[in-house]
Amino acid sequence: MKKWHLITVLAGFAGLIVIVAPVSGEADRENTIENVPVVVAQSNVPSWTGKHTNYVKPTKAELKKRLSTLQYDVTQKDSTERPFKNEYWDNKKEGIYVDIVSGEPLFSSKDKFKSGTGWPSFTRPIVTAALVEKADFSIFGIRTELRSTLADSHIGHVFEDGPAPTGLRYCINSASLNFIPKEMLATEGYSEFEFIFNK
Repeated sequence: MKKWHLITVLAGFAGLIVIVAPVSGEADRENTIENVPVVVAQSNVPSWTGKHTNYVKPTKAELKKRLSTLQYDVTQKDSTERPFKNEYWDNKKEGIYVDIVSGEPLFSSKDKFKSGTGWPSFTRPIVTAALVEKADFSIFGIRTELRSTLADSHIGHVFEDGPAPTGLRYCINSASLNFIPKEMLATEGYSEFEFIFNK
């Protein structure tokens, strides 16, 4: 994970500010740096580079038809949904979470934990290439934003206050995710991840 050493405590506090006043609107692109790949991920997960052609970002018009207003605002306008009032914050089912825009695999339920924040939280992404990090200056200091690699969807933020084994908390918007139950992985085209749930 790219570490932003400036005001790390304040960065965590900024997450609390969002609880009271969710962020909306376009991200300040002039204040963000070039994408940095995430390097912490599930071990022994097969590469999905060969399947990149399966994960395509629809046109803006198609997205507006397919996504709810909240899903569109979160993924395309960098908004943040409200805590405890979203689809997956308390989801305990086994499966994987994919980008609702492109279908890119992002997280596994095996790495999900109860953070108390009201948003789905994970210790790591499902594959190294799943996410990129960007410096986010939008709220009172620097936070580390997470975006999907191929569709460039806004996913959430990552903080350095998570549990073992990574010490990271991937704080994610449910509105950016689609959940694939483990029983449906093969049917939905994610059979390479079935082994995670057969350990």
